Amino acid sequence: MYRVLLLASALLGLTTVASAQTPEAKVTPLLSRDLTGFEGKEAIMLMVEYPPGAVDPVHRHNAHAFVYVLEGTIVMQVKGGESVTLNPGQTFYEGPDDVHIVGRNASTTAPARFVVFFVKEKGAPILIPVP
Repeated sequence: MYRVLLLASALLGLTTVASAQTPEAKVTPLLSRDLTGFEGKEAIMLMVEYPPGAVDPVHRHNAHAFVYVLEGTIVMQVKGGESVTLNPGQTFYEGPDDVHIVGRNASTTAPARFVVFFVKEKGAPILIPVP
């Protein structure tokens, strides 16, 4: 669990770097498990809460990332893909080679929340900034 808290802290720190004027996302660790039968792989689950107007920096995960929207509306896009607007109950996927170029709350007045489930190499960073 300690490792998940460090990863969540990294996510929060990178959100702060995106812009000193945009609100920060709140990242809450939910689960961290080694994947039995998949040597060297782990699963991590986080809840991300975007306040109104929150925007993520450009980044990658080097992981399979599965997003499920719980509340509000978010906009997601990976490099080379179309921008998608997601509402509660909708999903989004990022592959290990994808660069996440858009991640933001679509609203400037309402919060948004989603759960993200990662499958990645054990011990690898969960988020890597892309200049």
